[in-house]
Amino acid sequence: MGRWEGARDLLAATGPDWDRRIFRLQILAEAGARLRFADTWAKAEPRSPHALALLANVQALRAMIAGPGAGRTLMEEAWSTCHAALDAWPRDVAPLVVMLALLRTHAPDRDTLGRVWEEIKQRDPWNREAHHEIVTYLFPRHHGAQGEAAWWAEEQASIAPQGLPIALLPLVVLAEAHRSRQERDQKAYGLTIHPWVDCPQIDVVLERWWRYRAPQPHACFADDANYLAHALSFANRHHEALEVFDAIGPYATQLPWSYCGQARELFLRHRGWAYSPPRRRYH
Repeated sequence: MGRWEGARDLLAATGPDWDRRIFRLQILAEAGARLRFADTWAKAEPRSPHALALLANVQALRAMIAGPGAGRTLMEEAWSTCHAALDAWPRDVAPLVVMLALLRTHAPDRDTLGRVWEEIKQRDPWNREAHHEIVTYLFPRHHGAQGEAAWWAEEQASIAPQGLPIALLPLVVLAEAHRSRQERDQKAYGLTIHPWVDCPQIDVVLERWWRYRAPQPHACFADDANYLAHALSFANRHHEALEVFDAIGPYATQLPWSYCGQARELFLRHRGWAYSPPRRRYH
């Protein structure tokens, strides 16, 4: 609707719940990128950490949409707004996560990346979104060497406290590797050849996150649960996937299902197999 009062109230009520704050800022930014309410709010309340954090997200999204060339000026505006947001609320993790996204898209400076990462670790050491930004930066299609994302994801999954979705990072890297290999070799590599059968990372996710996860789902629970359901399904562990599909409910996601075909069709097919009696499952 183009009004910012509701966004102000929502973010103020969210407080220092960094997980939900970052998620809500990202959702609001999707609308703010094409509307002007974030810009108007920041002009009306130029010292509001919430207004500045939202504007940083919006400017970063506009910069990403514009691309590496045209988006460079927008990237610099977003970077400046991130600093203003941190000045207004030094504890805030959200502007630092925006900085990681900007570095991945526009300025792959590893020294700066390391400094931003250290700032995040001081504030919220197991921030889910920040970990996903780093692992995405390390994908070979961005700025990482072959195998670097996998190594980093495995390390983080092994040292993260039990019950945190950080354990899922290796499955994210595995799905990206599958997507990349399909893209390179479309004829010889596809649905019949994939990395999820006999995949030890699945059991790590079950033991280090799923079975000890918090009763209150984290903000991106649906995204992470879909990665686990997808991995279990393609490993033919349909009975184990049933519990995950139950938790997902109607909140199917495009990724990673779309890496293996038509996302909706695959989700519904594998969910159907998970819910079918074992004696009928392969008939």
